[in-house]
Amino acid sequence: MRSFALFRYCASSTRLKSTLAIAGATLVLAGCAVSKDRYAATEEAQQRQAFETANETKASANIDTQATYLQLVSQMQQQGLWFASLAHIDALEQRWGVTPDSTRVRADALRQTGQAVPAEAAYKRLMGTSLESAGYRGLGLIAGERGNFAESAQLLRQAQRRTPTDGLLLSDLGYASLRAGQYEEARLPLMQALQLRPDSTQAQANLALYLELTNQRDQALALMDSSRMPEATRQAVRAAAIQMRGQTAPVAAASPGMPTVAAAGETSPGIRDEAIATPLALKASRWAGMGGVRTANQLNPGAEAATSAPSSGMTSRGTP
Repeated sequence: MRSFALFRYCASSTRLKSTLAIAGATLVLAGCAVSKDRYAATEEAQQRQAFETANETKASANIDTQATYLQLVSQMQQQGLWFASLAHIDALEQRWGVTPDSTRVRADALRQTGQAVPAEAAYKRLMGTSLESAGYRGLGLIAGERGNFAESAQLLRQAQRRTPTDGLLLSDLGYASLRAGQYEEARLPLMQALQLRPDSTQAQANLALYLELTNQRDQALALMDSSRMPEATRQAVRAAAIQMRGQTAPVAAASPGMPTVAAAGETSPGIRDEAIATPLALKASRWAGMGGVRTANQLNPGAEAATSAPSSGMTSRGTP
């Protein structure tokens, strides 16, 4: 019995040692796994942080160039942050000095923030530079805002001679010519604008207005139908034509059989939102040197604005 008990004790002791050994090995392996997992997680976090730091450094280096800073300013203006863009233009010029590009974006920002006099001076400083067309365009828009449509058309024509394939500029020129009573002069740029920018609701509406004003109503209707012009836009175009026909003080003599339009200084019809396709006003595109993207901050005035009568005054400040 004593031998059997001793054997059982030895067996138990052996099993206990084996169990403890296995448990110890398991703990050691678990510890190694935890250590490896923690190390991998730490390494991944470090790599991610290094990657983000590298990206931030790269972005900082990119924004630290004049061209990229100008692009930043351009994006701000596209979003309608005109006042903020003026602060960044100050910073840009402090670092790199005044250039035609910085002068152009400053002039646009000044005009959009209601500072017509300094804007006019800035546009004039572009004369004789590679951005002379932008200078004439800006001066033409300012003249249009003041109701001087004959002067506006003359200045926009100077810009068009320097950038002859800008469809939105041509549409501006055509509209200014209509408001100045220069119907024959308006026809060519408006036709060109539509063919150069067939997707532009501005070009479509301005050409439709020309057709209405010159009693080509069938052609106007065909254009409205083919461009799927909303009913609110059609009504705005017709209302503008009626208003312009009813004004009796023409700026320039109209061609035989053509109606006259308002004298310079009188109000012009206009709807602000191009999404509603009623851009019956001067609306400049962004300078082609920045990729030809429009600078319009296109805000939807709501359905009530779409159905209301055309508003008075030039609207180019709201939609450049």
